[in-house]
Amino acid sequence: MSPTTAGEVDRRPPADLLINDCWLLATVDDQRRELRGGWLAITDGVISGIGSAGLPQPEAARVIPAGDCLVTPGLINTHHHLYQNLTRAYRPMTSAPLFGWLEQLYPIWTDNLDEEAVNVAAWVGLAELALSGCTTSTDHHYLHPAGAGDLLAATIQAAADLGMRFHPTYGSMSLSHKDGGLPPDNAVRDEDDILAESKRAVERWHNPHPGSMLRIALAPCSPFSVTPDLMRRTAELAESLDVRLHTHLAENAEDDEFALATFGMRPVELYEDVGWLSGRSWGAHVVRPDPGEVAALGRAGVGVAHCPSSNMILSSGIAPAVDLRAAGCPVGIGCDGSSSADSGSLWQETRLAMLQGKFRSGPGAMSARDGLEMATVGGAGCLGRDHELGALVVGSPADIVIWRLDGPAFAGVVDDPIEGWLRSGPTSAWYTIVNGEPVVERGRLVSTRLDEMLASHRRIAGRFQLPR
Repeated sequence: MSPTTAGEVDRRPPADLLINDCWLLATVDDQRRELRGGWLAITDGVISGIGSAGLPQPEAARVIPAGDCLVTPGLINTHHHLYQNLTRAYRPMTSAPLFGWLEQLYPIWTDNLDEEAVNVAAWVGLAELALSGCTTSTDHHYLHPAGAGDLLAATIQAAADLGMRFHPTYGSMSLSHKDGGLPPDNAVRDEDDILAESKRAVERWHNPHPGSMLRIALAPCSPFSVTPDLMRRTAELAESLDVRLHTHLAENAEDDEFALATFGMRPVELYEDVGWLSGRSWGAHVVRPDPGEVAALGRAGVGVAHCPSSNMILSSGIAPAVDLRAAGCPVGIGCDGSSSADSGSLWQETRLAMLQGKFRSGPGAMSARDGLEMATVGGAGCLGRDHELGALVVGSPADIVIWRLDGPAFAGVVDDPIEGWLRSGPTSAWYTIVNGEPVVERGRLVSTRLDEMLASHRRIAGRFQLPR
């Protein structure tokens, strides 16, 4: 959908909702328009009008004044493992790098996951994301223990209940420890079964139409938990079904060493060898590509889910996000699982991405606007929804966040509310609006189920704890 000039209004009065008198309306459209005193109208879940201060506004059933607020597109979370908040800040795992951390947690997760656990964890995780300004999230769920039930359906039910736009993946693991991989034997599945379930999941759930609230991607977990043959066959299946591909890529030094020792290739070389080096795929982390690999990923248009907190907590490193963006990769922001990031705040991850970009590439290499772009249009590119999500444009789905920039944390922010939004704070969303409907209103979750779900979460998380 092409951007419109300031003041264009669809002739469908009255609007359902009008957000007006904004301190700043940051459209993040192709022209990167920023409208002081601007307004935005929503009708039938779609942005029906955008205008500058002084231009005529449509009538609306409801008006939200936003005089001390920054208004942005909804933030897009490009990598998460929602079930992992059941082992958040898990004390026995606070000092292990990636492989040791996974080897200790795989059995705990595998032995305790079921539909109820996954549904409650997904609900709580998506609620946390919504409070941080996220309107669209993916979920990389790769554990499907025998007898655990339909875990993909459990996450989808949670997103639907909250009203979140959702891009879950059918993840998988097939290479167990006895066969040279990392997961235990009871965490993996037969590859023919994985492919059959992948196809069924897409046929049952995937909605490819514009404005879709639910899309499925296919996501073999990592080079150390699946075979190259499964990666190749999954790429072929995704091509035939026209869905996207996701996996962990070039995550840390152990990942490099495993790929070289097992396949005689670095992770990005393996990625290309199995047919994933294309604009259909996006990889999580991408911490350790060399300059030639960065260029290759950019030429192919591979998306990157940048996960700053998790990369630091597991001592994986700092991804070259500035270089990847310059090379042509859509770079989005990912929270990663709340057993390694421990917080599901997309605002926090965006701020840390900005700081890491400055630290790694120079103080002028990453601004708050760059962070906002990664969290919106960059994420939309990763999920294959560029020119639909991630920008405030007439005709696009109404995924919008209103951020209050007042109180002591923002005292002194006068000139530039976008820089103030990301450099000051911390802050949470005042309103998170998905498809025209508030999910967060006046800083609180709209759903009345939060206390109920938190009580269930505490009960379920108790069985994931190691005995002392």
